[in-house]
Amino acid sequence: MESLLVTDYMSKRPVKLKINMPVAEAVERLLDSHQTGGPVVDENNKVVGFLSEQDCIRMMIESSYYREQVCRVEEIMHTEVLTVKPYSSILELAQQMLELKPKVYPVVDDDGYLLGNINRSDILRAIDKQLRSGYKEAS
Repeated sequence: MESLLVTDYMSKRPVKLKINMPVAEAVERLLDSHQTGGPVVDENNKVVGFLSEQDCIRMMIESSYYREQVCRVEEIMHTEVLTVKPYSSILELAQQMLELKPKVYPVVDDDGYLLGNINRSDILRAIDKQLRSGYKEAS
């Protein structure tokens, strides 16, 4: 049976956003990384927030309406961040994702420092791999 721990399926190179970064730069990073959101970290790489595409869209609409373009990540990020530990179960996280909104979870160590992230596609990949290995054993 395949391991189903977050550490085995998480991205170890997540997009990292900084508190004082302009939202326009954060949007570029999200687009370049093809991620729907990303953790906001402080200068020590500790997760202090999360910024989603939805947050950015809202801000960009307001900016275009009011013709103001200077907004910082800290002004619109969520400070209550749902995170997951690398030793957490993929199946438990999948159950949590059915109930809660986030599509991307920052993976943090026990002190809150960013190690990576995991998203719905990663979860599906892990479960699919487990199911395929089960099918092979049954044949």
